Amino acid sequence: MNKHKDIDPITLSYLNLQTPKENRRNIITFFIFFLDIIGLLPILGEPFSYAYFWPAVVPVAFIHIWAIVYLVAPFMFEKSYYLFFGIYGIVNTYVCFLVIQKYLYVYAGLDGRVPFILGALLLLGLLVFFQLFNHRLLYSGTYARLQRNDQKVTLSPILTASSIGYVIVHFLLSTFMTESLTMIIIVTGVSILSILTAFFSVSVHKYYFILKHEETVKKLYPQFGLPKRKRGI
Repeated sequence: MNKHKDIDPITLSYLNLQTPKENRRNIITFFIFFLDIIGLLPILGEPFSYAYFWPAVVPVAFIHIWAIVYLVAPFMFEKSYYLFFGIYGIVNTYVCFLVIQKYLYVYAGLDGRVPFILGALLLLGLLVFFQLFNHRLLYSGTYARLQRNDQKVTLSPILTASSIGYVIVHFLLSTFMTESLTMIIIVTGVSILSILTAFFSVSVHKYYFILKHEETVKKLYPQFGLPKRKRGI
C-alpha cells in the first residue's frame, strides 16, 4: 500500500480485489454447495411442490446461465463479476428463504400467511441491513483497519444482534410448528447460511464503486478487465 500514498486508505481498502482465477473458483464452490445442494436440492426433493419449484428454478437458472460468462472468460469480464456476484448473493438468499418456507409449510403443515409475510420481511430486512452495514464499514475505515490487522477492530454489536435475531426467529418458528429435531436443525442451519449469502449481496455496491473509481482501479491493477491473452500469462 505504500506505493499508492496518493490514494486514500478507505478507497484503497475497498479496491483490494481478487484475481479472476479466484473469482472463478468462488463461483464453482458457492454454486455447488450453497445454491445447488443446500438451496435447490431441497426445493426439488419430496414432497415436491410447484409452488416452490417455479419461484426458485427461474432465478437459479438465470444466475447459472450468467455464471457461464465468468467460467469461460473470467479475465475479460472481471469488472462485471462484482455485479454478478452481488446478484448471486441476493438469489441465493432468496432461495434459502424458499427452502425455509417449504419446510415450514409443506413438511410441518403450517397454515396462514403471517409466517410467510414475516419471513419475506426478514429476507428484505436482512438484505437492506447488509447494504447499510457495508456502507458503514467502508466509510468508517473498518475495512482499512482490518487489512492492517488492527487488533482493536471488533465485530459490531449491531451485526451480532441482527444475525442472532434472524436465526432465533426462524428457530422459534420451526420449534412452534414441529417437534422434529431434524427439521429444526435444517431451518436454523439454512437461516445461518442466509446471513452469509446476504453479505455477498454487498458486491453490487462494490461494482458501482469500481465504476466510480475506474482510474484508481487501473492504477492499482493495470491489467484489470483485459483478456487473458493481453496479460502475458
